[in-house]
Amino acid sequence: MFLSMTGFGRASREFPWGTVIFELTSVNHRYQDFSARLPRELSPLESRLIAQLRTALGRGKVRLSAEIAWNPGARTPARDEEGLLLIFRRVRELAAQEGSEAPSLASCLMLPGICEAGRALEQAQDDPRVWEELLTAAVESLMEMKRAEGAKLNSVIEADLDTFAGIVSSLEARWRTASGEALEALKERIGKVMERCGLDIDEARIAQEVSIMADKWDVSEELARLAAHIGRFRQTMEAAPSPAGKDPAGRRLDFLIQEMNREINTMGSKVGDADFRWGVVEAKSCLERIREQIQNVE
Repeated sequence: MFLSMTGFGRASREFPWGTVIFELTSVNHRYQDFSARLPRELSPLESRLIAQLRTALGRGKVRLSAEIAWNPGARTPARDEEGLLLIFRRVRELAAQEGSEAPSLASCLMLPGICEAGRALEQAQDDPRVWEELLTAAVESLMEMKRAEGAKLNSVIEADLDTFAGIVSSLEARWRTASGEALEALKERIGKVMERCGLDIDEARIAQEVSIMADKWDVSEELARLAAHIGRFRQTMEAAPSPAGKDPAGRRLDFLIQEMNREINTMGSKVGDADFRWGVVEAKSCLERIREQIQNVE
């Protein structure tokens, strides 16, 4: 069963000082691309949380967003008065040297590290395992949506693959008829040219030329490879999702689509029958629809 690369997950947890909400969004990407947007209070946990995401998820561009809804009174300021005075004095000295107006003491309170929610910050980082559990819940919420979207992709791609397999069967049937007709027509044209030029008709030579042309028009190898590719494609669709980041199904399917498209193009260049070539156009159109869908498969 497929996993979609598109999804959204959300999890929250309440604490005595407030509520923390983790949100995960995932979109298409060729490789793993993870980023985080965290409040300053949780920024020390970023590397640990990103590493957990790399282990839990496969391909995709995933963004983790966190929000803290503080309870009233939770963010009791803790001022670094000594640091504030040192900064204020240094700023006044620089302002005097430059001949500019010195900032007020109140404006220095906004500088990072001067006025922090000390007690809440200590509680927020008390146990990193709490955040790992919260992220696990958000990942599971994301995976639920990825599985649901993957099931829809699976049904759409399977329908298009059945259509493609039917077109290939029609091409095989048409080729067997058209190749015989084309060879007979070639044989007649060679005979007429030789009669027009007053040449003796050498049946052995005509048979040789027809045999050479038959080899050039033969698409039995391409048809056999297409059948093998279709079978492998179905096996990949039915297989269980691989562990995160290891041998993703989307890449294998994309490779198979390229190979099938190559075989179809080769067949179109070999056979000149109008009905056959129209079938090739339909097959390529069907493959393009499948290719667009598997771009979203993890």
